Amino acid sequence: MRRLPSRLGGLAAAAMLTVGLAQPSQAADSAYFEFTDITHERAIVRIDDPATIKHARDLISGETDERPHLLGRIVKRQADYNPRWSFHYNPDTVQFFDYGIEVCDASLPYVEDHLDEAGGAFLPGLVWCPWTSRLIREVPAP
Repeated sequence: MRRLPSRLGGLAAAAMLTVGLAQPSQAADSAYFEFTDITHERAIVRIDDPATIKHARDLISGETDERPHLLGRIVKRQADYNPRWSFHYNPDTVQFFDYGIEVCDASLPYVEDHLDEAGGAFLPGLVWCPWTSRLIREVPAP
C-alpha cells in the first residue's frame, strides 16, 4: 500500500519538473541578433516572425543587402536579453527597411538619453527606425 503514494508522488514530481522546464512556444521560435548604429554602440533585438528571422539571417550571411535597417516599436523597459538599455524593440513589430522618415531616426544613446520623451514628438507612436542600424551577428537565446 505504501508503494502507491510513493509512485504517485514520483509522478507528481516528474509532472512538476516537466511543467517547470517547459518554455513558451514563442521563445523557442525566436531568434536574437546583435545590431549597431553610427555610434558603434550595440544592442540585442529579438525577432519572432519566421520570415523576418530569415531575412535577418540572409543579411548576416550576405545573401541579401536589401532592407538592411531595423524598424519597429520600442518598449520603454529593459529586456532580459538586452540589459544595457532601458528599452527594446517589441519583437512582434520588428521589420527591415531601406529608407525611412526622419522622425523615427535616432541613435541608441540618443534614444536612451531621451526615453522619457519617446512616444510624443520624439519617436511618435514609439516607432524607431535608426537609419544607420545594421545587424552584426546572431546570438544565442538568453
